[in-house]
Amino acid sequence: MTTPAGPDQLDVTVVLPAFNEVGHIRAEVDRISATLKDSPYSFEILVVDDGSSDGTSDAVEGLPFVRLLRFPVNRGSGTARRIGSMQARGRYVAWTDADMTYPNERIGEFVAHLEGSYADQVVGARTTEQGRYKALRVPAKWLIRRLAEYLAQASIPDLNSGLRVFRKDIARPYLGLLPPGFSCVTTITLAFLANGHVVDYLPIDYQQRAGRSHFHPITDAYRYILQVLRMITFFEPLRVFGPVALSLLLVGAGKFVYDQIQEPFAIAANTLLLILGGLILFSVGMLADLIVRTNRHG
Repeated sequence: MTTPAGPDQLDVTVVLPAFNEVGHIRAEVDRISATLKDSPYSFEILVVDDGSSDGTSDAVEGLPFVRLLRFPVNRGSGTARRIGSMQARGRYVAWTDADMTYPNERIGEFVAHLEGSYADQVVGARTTEQGRYKALRVPAKWLIRRLAEYLAQASIPDLNSGLRVFRKDIARPYLGLLPPGFSCVTTITLAFLANGHVVDYLPIDYQQRAGRSHFHPITDAYRYILQVLRMITFFEPLRVFGPVALSLLLVGAGKFVYDQIQEPFAIAANTLLLILGGLILFSVGMLADLIVRTNRHG
């Protein structure tokens, strides 16, 4: 059974962002504590109160194994996870939600898998989809995931799962890249994959959320897509610029042939724009790729 360890001798830190979760934060903390107390790992639960106004902090303050971090205003789940991970005392960091959706009783299993394998991150891959706007969420997430798989050149069973465990020393260089919102989970997945780190997936059940969801189907979907493109551009820019540049060059070449058939030795202005646009984009991609690789090996 686990016993409390010194501040610099912990195995696991569970980062638990919470925004107005007073109705179930205590139950979630008790569930996590119960499973990890029966594991061989020393641990802490770092509850990050993200500007709650309903007494969320009061519900968990002083509980065993809990360390509390308060934000005076709401800064977003990504900021909560980033700062919580930076302040984590464990060599393994677990991310999850405080809304009773994820099987947090399996966190110990995830840590054991991470410790006993070559993986640098273990992610819970949800087998069901819950929540509002299901008819919109399922196809939107499928399209975003397929885009991410193409750009990252890797299979991603669940791109934005909130339950994961990773090695803190591996994640540290990427924590500064995390955006403030929900797409932080997508960011940490793509950062690992784009840099050659091993990410394993374990299937999990996903339950109906307790309380009100803060996810917006349009604005958050847009942010997810933008963040996928941003992350791949940051690590592998040619996978973004290359296909677009090649498409412009191919269309421009086809238009050039058409121009010559219609009027030999004449080149339309839009043909030149297509070809030049393709060359410029390819040059920008090559320059960005050179900068990325120079910084990576610098």
